[in-house]
Amino acid sequence: MSTLPACHAIFTWYGRRVLLVEVARASAEVAQTSSKKAKAQRIAALLKAAAPDERAIAARYLSGECGHKLGVGYATVHELRGAVAPAAEPSVTLGEVERRFEAIALLRGAGSATAKKREMGSLYAASTELEQGFLGALILGELRQGALDALVVDGLALATDVATTAVRQAYMLAGDIGMVAEAALADGAAGLARFGLTLFRPVLPMLAQTAEDPREAIALLGGPASLELKLDGFRVQIHKDGDDVRAYSRALNDVTAQVPEVVRFTRALPVSRAILDGEAIALGPGGRPLPFQDTMKRFGKSAALVDQVPLSLSLFDALLIDDQTLLATRAQERWAALDGLAPQHAVPRVITGDAEEATAFFDRVIASGHEGVMAKALDAPYDAGNRGAAWLKIKHVHRLDLVVLAAEWGSGRRRGFLSNLHLGARDPAGGFVMVSKTFKGMTDETLAWQTTALQAIAEDRDGHVVHVRPQKVVEIAFNDVLRSTQYPGGVALRFARLVRYRDDKTADQADTIDAVRAIAIKAGVLPAT
Repeated sequence: MSTLPACHAIFTWYGRRVLLVEVARASAEVAQTSSKKAKAQRIAALLKAAAPDERAIAARYLSGECGHKLGVGYATVHELRGAVAPAAEPSVTLGEVERRFEAIALLRGAGSATAKKREMGSLYAASTELEQGFLGALILGELRQGALDALVVDGLALATDVATTAVRQAYMLAGDIGMVAEAALADGAAGLARFGLTLFRPVLPMLAQTAEDPREAIALLGGPASLELKLDGFRVQIHKDGDDVRAYSRALNDVTAQVPEVVRFTRALPVSRAILDGEAIALGPGGRPLPFQDTMKRFGKSAALVDQVPLSLSLFDALLIDDQTLLATRAQERWAALDGLAPQHAVPRVITGDAEEATAFFDRVIASGHEGVMAKALDAPYDAGNRGAAWLKIKHVHRLDLVVLAAEWGSGRRRGFLSNLHLGARDPAGGFVMVSKTFKGMTDETLAWQTTALQAIAEDRDGHVVHVRPQKVVEIAFNDVLRSTQYPGGVALRFARLVRYRDDKTADQADTIDAVRAIAIKAGVLPAT
């Protein structure tokens, strides 16, 4: 019997180039599927079909990761979608998309914006309508198909017949779903075993869910818990091997050169090898935190600010101390080790099961200028990369009633719906002052309703933006207020999200720009007048 069919099947299995349209179609099908198992099966089928050098690309794209800093924004994507006719037939492979992304990311200097737009336009022209929609959502981080990276982990487990827990652990330790896909699909469990806790290879940070208040947090954690300051700076994962110290951001980028204070603090610690988790933040007089944007400005590339705005380091976890790996160690034991190693940098915390004591601690933290507290289970391991229930963040949330001034047409899964709202505060002198945009907090029902309702009061259209009569009042939750040169009122809301439409209020009952500024003044973002 001829072996030709079998040989041909092997060639197809390991050598076929995957077209972008296959990934776009898989993503769309996954988004329309309610069964988690069916989602994983669809992803597994595509990953198994990819050629070896396209497996990492497919895994990253399916997880919603472009993998490159393209410098291409919302306006460019929407302009191209409207101006570039889609290709009639699919022809672009994943490898070609990746090569084009790499070339666009390398464009720098004068004229680079125009060049990036031209190159993106060329890619769009070669892509079908489905592919264009997928590309736009991928570039803007708006891919909607469920828990993206978790689904790819499940798909990889199915594709390789390896335990999901092993795939997930490898992903958390590698920090790159593409690397894990490559290793798992090539060598199965043996490939995944290569990923361990290694100095100077950062791991995904442990993340938190939310709780409304300290009382709920204590109840959810089921008893005594640790409550610690939630610092509004930037996350740093610090690796030390002798005098060699490097710091990594939450996104696992090397930021060592931008945090010389952190490097200096860490070198002085009485330990040879360590991996520590913490927060770098700029503090003002009396230890009160400076506004978030001042910390982030200091985190920028201006060397002149290093001496003017020094950073403080607060450590809240330890993953490795000398030769002891602590990932699986109880949280309370990790904190004790950290307190013994760096007491001057350990984040302040209280351990209590009393809701009144927890609430009093929360109130003191808010009064001191911090954004909230973290409530943590005492016996939890360090679950790298997971947003589990062992950590709960509790923030002070502001709410204002604002007016919808405009809305933008969505992309990806929100294509065909008015999504991104332009929000204005009432000006006592007349009119409204824009203070924010948001597309967060909207259910599918809300999107459908507001698309109809806002078009009914449309006054003007400017590209993908629909300007409306200022009639609809919305309740908006947000974390704090930032200084802004973008908005005419000089302030902008941070982490704004829609709570509900207020049909019981008219626009002349909305909150004023003075109310927004008062929040900024109280937080020290604006000077008192």
